[in-house]
Amino acid sequence: MSVENLPDYLISLRGKRILVVEDEAIVAMLFEDELFEAGAQVVGPAGSVDDALLLIEAAATDGGLSAAVLDIKLEGEAVKPVADTLAALGVPFLFATGYAEHCDTGGHNSAPVLRKPFAPHELLVAVSALKPVCVPLSRQSPSSSEVNTVNRLAGRKSARDVDGAASGSSCSGPEADSLLACGAGDGAVAGVG
Repeated sequence: MSVENLPDYLISLRGKRILVVEDEAIVAMLFEDELFEAGAQVVGPAGSVDDALLLIEAAATDGGLSAAVLDIKLEGEAVKPVADTLAALGVPFLFATGYAEHCDTGGHNSAPVLRKPFAPHELLVAVSALKPVCVPLSRQSPSSSEVNTVNRLAGRKSARDVDGAASGSSCSGPEADSLLACGAGDGAVAGVG
């Protein structure tokens, strides 16, 4: 099949770096295979919160992340710290879960939720629909350790760089002055690509 005949969602995944966070090995392998076949570069899979956080940190120095697929519970532990870190970096993500509707997304209610089981193409369509997000500084005052963590993961040197993040971003308009990070048109987010 030539590139002209591929669905848009497959074309949009080519070359994207997708983090897979799933504690069930068979499910993680299925996600990995589908994303790989669509041309994405899979980071992981990670089967625990700690492993996922380490992969995010490593990815920040090695090309970044374009998006992530997160199971809601990993070995009984909520994935919230991973979702929080990705959100702070402006990396879009979705939840893939077997939990019923209205499951605990750790406050990330705007993140899409795919209910297991789902067809492989549903995963690809959902991941390709994820777009980099702008993260407002005004959402709350981050602690200095949060700012340092985001800066370290995003490859910034100091809190001063956070204040200047909007000036080099692709966001425009009045909200651009209050941004921590903003995704560029190619999917790069906060030093994460």
